[in-house]
Amino acid sequence: MNKFTRLLITSLLVIFLSQITCAAPSPGSTVADSVVLVGAGDISSCDNDNDEATAQLLDNIPGTVFILGDNVYIDGTYDDFINCYHPTWGRHKDRTRPVPGNHEYFTADAAGYFQYFNNVSAYYAYDLGDWRIYALNSEIDVSSTGAQVQWLKNDLAENPRLCVLAYWHKPLWSSRYKDGNDDPYETLWKTLYDAGAELVLNGHIHNYERFKEMNADGLAASPGLREIVVGTGGVNLDGYVTSLSTSEVRNASTYGVLKLDLSPTKYSWQFVPVAGKTFKDSGNTDCH
Repeated sequence: MNKFTRLLITSLLVIFLSQITCAAPSPGSTVADSVVLVGAGDISSCDNDNDEATAQLLDNIPGTVFILGDNVYIDGTYDDFINCYHPTWGRHKDRTRPVPGNHEYFTADAAGYFQYFNNVSAYYAYDLGDWRIYALNSEIDVSSTGAQVQWLKNDLAENPRLCVLAYWHKPLWSSRYKDGNDDPYETLWKTLYDAGAELVLNGHIHNYERFKEMNADGLAASPGLREIVVGTGGVNLDGYVTSLSTSEVRNASTYGVLKLDLSPTKYSWQFVPVAGKTFKDSGNTDCH
């Protein structure tokens, strides 16, 4: 065997071994097939520093940030965003996927919100990993004949996915509501349930509450659609006035963020509290 042949065989062997090394994960590692979605609602006010504490959590969590409305108090003006929101959660503006709340609409047409977030659409969808994510607007028409719901139905039909998540500001279900639910959002809920969606995230209520999987009528059902209220971004916290039978976990004394790990076939959740607090909630559910 001449020198050229030996060099050729050696080179081919090195290439082959390097491909095996690159293709196989090292011991103890896993192939990265999940993405992170993290955030909360009801966040900033120049009257306290709670939003800085939750923003510091984001500083150490990679991924896409969701915000659930009432992102800055009290009127949602552009100056409010610049002076109160931008120094804290604004650090993560470039990776944030926002929706507005009722406080944004204290300013006509939520002009401050749309200016700060570069004229983002009033509602929209995006892909995150294998998931289809819907960022909806609870402050405009949510009726079955309205443009938003018609758009949602069309997009769900045109983009069928195993795993679907939606978020908007005001929840349908909450143990803060005297009657347990806020009827205007039943159409959004039923539309998503009928499409086989997995998860709905909301704010507005300033506490944390995780529900069982439910059907279109809000009764426990598995598989079903789960709601998690995460109004824990920084403004003053709210208590509860009732206890819904489908409510699994509640906390009204802890600021923090919800971290979701979204894989191609399932999701896991983890409530991450601010420094000094011990409340946590975690679990996982398969997509259906």
